[in-house]
Amino acid sequence: MCVCVCSLRSLFGKPFDGGKRNMDHGHQQQPRPHSYPQTQTPPSQPGPFPYFPGGGAFFPAFPGFPGGSTLSPGQHPALLRLGELQGEVATFAPHVCAFSGLQSDREYKRLERELARLQVEVDQVETEGRGELQAARKRVAGEVEGLLRYLEGNATHPSRLAVEALAQEAQGLLLTGIVEPHRAGLPPGGAEELLEALQDVAMRLAQVKTGGSVPLRKARYRSLTRVCAVLEVLEGTTQVRTLPLSNETHAAVQAINRAMTELSAARCQLVALLMGLSGRDSCANLARALTELQLELDALDVSGDAAVRNYRKQVVEEINALLKHLDLEEEGDNTRRYDLTQNDSIREIEAIRGRVCDLRWEVLRQGIAGQGAELQSLLTRLDEVDTGRNPCIREARRRAVLEVQAVITFIDLQGALWQHYAEQEQNPAQRRPPLEAVWRVLASLAELQAQVLGFDGKRADKSYMVLEELLTKRLLDLDAVDPQGDPDAKAARKQAVKYAQNILSYLDMKTDEWEY
Repeated sequence: MCVCVCSLRSLFGKPFDGGKRNMDHGHQQQPRPHSYPQTQTPPSQPGPFPYFPGGGAFFPAFPGFPGGSTLSPGQHPALLRLGELQGEVATFAPHVCAFSGLQSDREYKRLERELARLQVEVDQVETEGRGELQAARKRVAGEVEGLLRYLEGNATHPSRLAVEALAQEAQGLLLTGIVEPHRAGLPPGGAEELLEALQDVAMRLAQVKTGGSVPLRKARYRSLTRVCAVLEVLEGTTQVRTLPLSNETHAAVQAINRAMTELSAARCQLVALLMGLSGRDSCANLARALTELQLELDALDVSGDAAVRNYRKQVVEEINALLKHLDLEEEGDNTRRYDLTQNDSIREIEAIRGRVCDLRWEVLRQGIAGQGAELQSLLTRLDEVDTGRNPCIREARRRAVLEVQAVITFIDLQGALWQHYAEQEQNPAQRRPPLEAVWRVLASLAELQAQVLGFDGKRADKSYMVLEELLTKRLLDLDAVDPQGDPDAKAARKQAVKYAQNILSYLDMKTDEWEY
């Protein structure tokens, strides 16, 4: 019996802590205001708003407009004018689709102004009461209206506003904690508290839902990437470094010490630039200043003194660390940079999750033999995934780890149940009622966990609510078990409660609609 209790204790000693329900910033799927003819290929980009890619393939052809682009001799002037306007609409569509800012942005106002102009010009096309001309004008007007709705919908979407609010929160923290003290010639204070507050902002940014919309995803990752870059800069300032050497140590030390002073100021400038808190400087100017500083250091003669040479090397490495963040402004409009589905770490995590899915179904269909070693190796691979300080990648890895651990704990519980039953058959006289009550609940939990592992639905599904209710009942059953002073029964009940809670948390994680 002691062996059985020990196996139960070892079973629940694993670091499986279930998933956490993430924040939802009010995202709701909105109806598509534009419908596409059945003869056309539907848009492939998911999201809460209709997609208007560039080119004429998605723009309906007018009567008499073969393919929407070729004109015939003697074409009616109204159709000619509508064709010209539709060409302008096709020109603006990619810019509207790429825009990820707010209504207060200059680009938004420009696009809105141009689309409003097109609306007026379309309305001014004379149709002479002819049905075919009215239908053609209505189509172009609908396309312009659709682009306007798409532009406004993304700029005012709750998720976009949530991203902006979090970005402003990060700006406020850095303004009071870094930028203003630097401008006043004062040292920054509360570095650890500032780092914790920024890390919290980064995690909340990672949890903003975008529904797959490219503009919303770009906005989120642009803010998230900048906050992560600032975190890396600030974490570098809190690390222990070699103290400045005395000027008398070497002729080059004075120049290196001066470079360190300039480097400290450059960090504050970089933080201000990344977070949009500097209206006077530019990334190009700062990059030029850092590059010149680097060239000056490279030109110093530090031969013959290893300590000075190492000192210069550290300062040069810090300059390089700052320079690598200055490409963010140039890459700000590159969608792929902010699309984690293209990230190598995410691809590795997804490959592992795919294999875990295969192993999970093997376990559920064929039994538990043989998969444990491979599952452990997948945990090792996940530990080696580079998250790059990105909270989205960290969360993706954490969830993948929990998926692996859920299968492992299921396998371990099945093995523990078989061992327990075998011991009871050999020594029926040693059965203890409190322990037997716990094991009966564990057997029921094993059956429920098998259903949870195979569940692939949503929280609104009836099957989800049934599973949640049954797991809650098992927790009540465990609360009703009286250990009768048996320490082993008391410990077993405690671990069984933890196991049931982990299954509930795992079910919750599978249905919280988290996204990269």
